[in-house]
Amino acid sequence: MAINFAEKDINAIKQLLSTPKNIVVTTHHRPDGDAIGSSLGLYHYLLPGKHKVTVVTPSDFPDFLHWMEGVDKIIDFGSNAAEAIRVTAEADLIFCLDFNQLNRLDKYEPYVSKSKATKILIDHHLDPDKIFDYTFSFTEACSTCELIYLFIEALGDKSKITKPMAECIYTGIMTDTNSFRYASMKPSTHRIIASLMEAGAENFRIHENVYDNFSEDRLRLLGYCISEKMKVLPEFRAAYISLSKEELSRFNFQAGDTEGVVNYALSIKGIKLAALFMDRDGEIKISLRSKDEFSVKEMANKHFEGGGHRNASGGRSSESLQQTVDRFVSILPSYKEELSK
Repeated sequence: MAINFAEKDINAIKQLLSTPKNIVVTTHHRPDGDAIGSSLGLYHYLLPGKHKVTVVTPSDFPDFLHWMEGVDKIIDFGSNAAEAIRVTAEADLIFCLDFNQLNRLDKYEPYVSKSKATKILIDHHLDPDKIFDYTFSFTEACSTCELIYLFIEALGDKSKITKPMAECIYTGIMTDTNSFRYASMKPSTHRIIASLMEAGAENFRIHENVYDNFSEDRLRLLGYCISEKMKVLPEFRAAYISLSKEELSRFNFQAGDTEGVVNYALSIKGIKLAALFMDRDGEIKISLRSKDEFSVKEMANKHFEGGGHRNASGGRSSESLQQTVDRFVSILPSYKEELSK
């Protein structure tokens, strides 16, 4: 099904952008490639309109995303809260990208929530909050970056996509589809990729910047996860990896160092469900991945206070690492029939 932005809403956005505005672009806590790519892609699009545009992230983000043009202009609420609060208070418009609930902004949430700015959501997750003035929510999209491209196109400005915009948007689509592997990739998405390359995105360079830019510690952590920490449960077609805070510290863990690790467990022949458990920030962070029709979104929502997409979701637990892992293993028998299909 084609993604169509409501004409009346697009016309309203055009009117809002017809005169210079103070604009904040923000995304979720612990941003990934789609979050940063969509934020910077929109940032570069809005700048020529003589708007004052600021990207605010609720926290830091992986080092392998720091090559994108404009990244040095981002305000990290975690390290510069005062400036983030100031620009948010002065904002006329706030674009909220790649999240569906304001609580995904973590400690930055109260300042966005109480802002009188017009709030515009562009996202591809289920069940968005009702508090936005304009909601462009399409769960069939492979990424928020795909939606940013289509949003620009709907505004009639596809021809204005520059190389920096194309690189940022390409990065988000690439990372949120695990290098174009997921079922959410459609023929139309590949045509978008071709258009981005025509606009100047160098696909090989982007792949190098994201995937061939590991620190030695990150690579050693990956090896440790696979050789020492990966547990395979063939009877349930499941596998998982768990990391304590001591283990993370041993490898000098930085934001993004476990990006994609859970996919290695899912890549084992016959495995349909994979999980990664990490002891971080006083709670257990959980990443869940699946193949085919098995919904990790349902599992995350029911058992781990989380959600996301059918084949890629996240959650959390206030129990200890071992208790969380034990709970995960204990619920697998109830999913055995689904996982056996």
